[in-house]
Amino acid sequence: MRTDNQSFLGDLPRDFILLGISGKPWLEFPLFVVLLVSYVLAMLGNIAIILVSRLDPQLHTPMYIFLSHLSFLDLCYTTTTVPQMLVNMGSSRKTISYGGCTVQYAVFHWLGCTECIVLAAMALDRYVAICEPLRYALIMHRPLCQQLVAVAWISGFGNSLVQVVLTVQLPFCGRQVLNNFFCEVPAMIKLSCADTAVNDATLAVLVAFFVLVPLALILLSYSFIARAVFRIQTSKGRHKALGTCSSHLVVVSLFYLPAIYMYLQPPSSYSQEQGKFISLFYSIITPTLNPFIYTLRNKDVKAALRNLLARMWRLCRR
Repeated sequence: MRTDNQSFLGDLPRDFILLGISGKPWLEFPLFVVLLVSYVLAMLGNIAIILVSRLDPQLHTPMYIFLSHLSFLDLCYTTTTVPQMLVNMGSSRKTISYGGCTVQYAVFHWLGCTECIVLAAMALDRYVAICEPLRYALIMHRPLCQQLVAVAWISGFGNSLVQVVLTVQLPFCGRQVLNNFFCEVPAMIKLSCADTAVNDATLAVLVAFFVLVPLALILLSYSFIARAVFRIQTSKGRHKALGTCSSHLVVVSLFYLPAIYMYLQPPSSYSQEQGKFISLFYSIITPTLNPFIYTLRNKDVKAALRNLLARMWRLCRR
């Protein structure tokens, strides 16, 4: 039997143990229920957003093109992590295979980077809509939206590929216990027994580029939007302009604040105990809340949902 000090340098680990909240077994059932309910709500809410964005002609605009991609990203986010967490919480054997772990953190980081850029594209859309309303249709045409979305997905894949190539080369020296709910690059770097300076530096550079640059563009867009809104003479006009941005700002805050805490620190100083709960927040809570944030404050989406439900009801009665 291998001991904790023996190396896997010529032999990959077969699986990893995901501790989750094994130290607090009394929390497992309540958390299982919360995760299950949240997962179902996230699936239903995001599928509904995608359907209405595709089926309602009034929502065939750049804003809803980006929103449907955001909902698809959130669907993939939750499906990448939550089913595995639910299986582990319902079992005494809380493991994930080495290959499954690799796929999980590869997809997770791909989706996370893609979402950063999609949120920046949505901020650009709001900037043009408020600051350049007469030129909106000319600037934010459908091909440009599709190109921005393609850039987001391709950039996210590139980021994930670099992270995977570096992470799979790390030796773990018999260490198989991850103090987390699922596999993430910072947790894998923390687990390794080798010098991880290259991994730390690469992660820091990629995070700075793919998290801070889109965030800077979002903040810049909203600084111009705020200046334009204050120039609007009527309070009704200001309220309408702010209403189109508030949902996006809430989603940006829910996504970026945990991500900045998680990734803008060296993995060597990464706290797995705190990090695993923050990971849990942006992997399930944020994707669950996003559809409600956009529907509760958006008359167009609520009207489209009512039309979709009425259409489905008529079909069921036939």
